[in-house]
Amino acid sequence: MMFQHVVILPILLPLLAGALMVIPAVSRNMVLQRRLGTVASVLAVVLAVWLLVLVDHNGTQAYAVGEWKPPFGILLVADRLATLLLLLTSVLLLAVQLFASAGEDERGRFFQPLLMFQVMGIQGAFLTGDIFNLFVFFEVLLIASYALLIHGGGKAKTAASLHYVILNLAGSALFLFALGILYGTFGTLNMADMQANAALIQNDDLYLAKVGALLLLVVFGLKAAMLPLHFWLPKAYAAAPAPVAALFAIMTKIGIYSLWRVHSAIFGEHAGALANVALPWLWPMAWLTLALGVVAVLASQSLRALAANLVIVSVGSLLLMVANPAQSTTAAGLYYLVHSTLATALIFLIAGLIMGQRGKSEDRFVRGRPLAHPRLLGGLFFIAALALIGMPPFSGFIGKALMLSAALDEGVAGWIWPPLLLSSLAALLVLSRAGSSIFWRSRGRAVPVTIDTRQLAGIGVLLVALVLMVVLAGWLTAFTDRAAADLLAGMQLVLPEGR
Repeated sequence: MMFQHVVILPILLPLLAGALMVIPAVSRNMVLQRRLGTVASVLAVVLAVWLLVLVDHNGTQAYAVGEWKPPFGILLVADRLATLLLLLTSVLLLAVQLFASAGEDERGRFFQPLLMFQVMGIQGAFLTGDIFNLFVFFEVLLIASYALLIHGGGKAKTAASLHYVILNLAGSALFLFALGILYGTFGTLNMADMQANAALIQNDDLYLAKVGALLLLVVFGLKAAMLPLHFWLPKAYAAAPAPVAALFAIMTKIGIYSLWRVHSAIFGEHAGALANVALPWLWPMAWLTLALGVVAVLASQSLRALAANLVIVSVGSLLLMVANPAQSTTAAGLYYLVHSTLATALIFLIAGLIMGQRGKSEDRFVRGRPLAHPRLLGGLFFIAALALIGMPPFSGFIGKALMLSAALDEGVAGWIWPPLLLSSLAALLVLSRAGSSIFWRSRGRAVPVTIDTRQLAGIGVLLVALVLMVVLAGWLTAFTDRAAADLLAGMQLVLPEGR
């Protein structure tokens, strides 16, 4: 009874914090907004840790909103996979909120509440046990992201936001079509019910179910930036303010999570004639996404563009794990997902600091004004670069090693090793070029610039998280292995008594 309502708290906390921030008396007081945002962010991390430990010790926790059992009510499900991603989101929120509180949030009065509403949508997407509510939370986080992307105004942001909005509206329409088809064939959109009934679909319903499943592949591929649906990402991420781009680092991972949750669980090995219906499409798209991401990395002309293209590389790497739905590959992918999200968010924040010190050159790989804090920023960039490349002793090395080992165990090393190793080589080459251009090729004199301690605190949160991934690597890899086993076994729900 003590823990009965804890599952819904990760959604309620940012919702209430955001609602308080839009009250006129609070919305006009930026200092109060920042303090409320910091308190909410810290509480979100504490709550996520508590829920993760609770689920790891006691198993999956299900919460029927209003005590209406599925398929009639809204079901929230906190399993190991969901709670791991809740913790990742909360850490990102804390880092971004601290960084933005140094002044970025002053360019729009509602930056802080929008941040909370987007996180509410992200947390809800990870917790929902119903595909329709997954659509609802997608829309919540997307509406907030539209406003955050254009935060501060400008031609580049407006153009990137327009493309981003149009593509995601098209994705939402396809999502609704897919939901209608699947509801007509399954009679439910509850994930556990769909998983139990997938093998029973026959005759004409079988073809409709395949169409619905493949439509969801398109929708989740768009969210994840899978080729050829990835063209919106580089411009959108490169145009976004640094803290917004850092939070957006987890947006593509929601698409990856949805692919795991739907295509590896509902349409997994046990689904009869619907088993692995997406795999013939996932394999080539995953390989090509990673290959094109490597080409885009080599062509990057600025640090923000490089970070955005590295997001595509991470998506391609994760799609290779999704395309081979075994426990070892799924567990390796989960570890790498956490690492890549934190590392790309870190490089976005560092790029934000560099832009403020190089004048018109910003973060482009050209000769520009010397940095006011070359040692500090150079050290931070060096650490972030090694983490992104996958060099020991950082968590990127562990994540890449786990994926390579899993591919070898599953007999698909010939398909997975070459693109993964080439992506690390490409990252090494371009990050080396970026470092030499930004920190060594300079002209003129540096202009004194003060780095706010809140910006350093935000970066510090991500650095500590990456260090903990190495220090706690043994426990974390064991946890991701258990999470992968839970995912592939499907939702085993024990609901409280209700209507």
